[in-house]
Amino acid sequence: MSKLDESLLIGMPPFSRLSRAQIREILDHATSRRYDEGATIFSEGQEADRFFLLLDGFLRVVRSTPDGDQVIVLHISPGQLFGIAPALQRDTYPASAVTAAESIALSWPVNLWPEFSATYEGFATESYKTLGRRLGQIQETLTEMATQAVEKRVASALLRMVNQSGRKSDAGIEIAFPVTRQNISDMTGTTLHTVSRLLSAWERNGVVSSRRKHIVVTDPHALVLLSGIQS
Repeated sequence: MSKLDESLLIGMPPFSRLSRAQIREILDHATSRRYDEGATIFSEGQEADRFFLLLDGFLRVVRSTPDGDQVIVLHISPGQLFGIAPALQRDTYPASAVTAAESIALSWPVNLWPEFSATYEGFATESYKTLGRRLGQIQETLTEMATQAVEKRVASALLRMVNQSGRKSDAGIEIAFPVTRQNISDMTGTTLHTVSRLLSAWERNGVVSSRRKHIVVTDPHALVLLSGIQS
């Protein structure tokens, strides 16, 4: 396999303070792999033997409830580290990582984490910033599920995906990765029937446009109002 080019990592937050020579060192330890949509990169509770950087695509982070249900707690965009169990001082992954679209990720053996943290300026700082943001997002999602009405939860979930991956189209703002009604159900702790009913009503009212695995928000302001988020 040909060598990975240093330009892949230049400017990405965990590596933004490093020289090309340092990035070359990091890449020489990396393994690159492409994953099909819907692939499980690692599972909750599995031994954390590697940590990862998403180069392309999108990931869903999935956790199991005590009742055995699966909840999508957040999404991960290109350029972000994931599977960083060492930052939590864990030796197993606290959640599963499942590709939301065809994806490419780099990975390194977990025993390199202490060396990267000690040697490469900014790596540890940015890793812990990422961890803090994610824990905040997960807490926000779980709080919504426990306290908000279903309509607000579904609207908030769509807004999060728009804010993370939205791209402008002629019809509105398109969520950049495939998303099904079941995915939204798993994000909001509600039933598939309820999600379908809400999306159908919002489509009739011109708030969203949806077809198989594809959602466009056609009236973002109306969706904000439905979410109850103060603008």
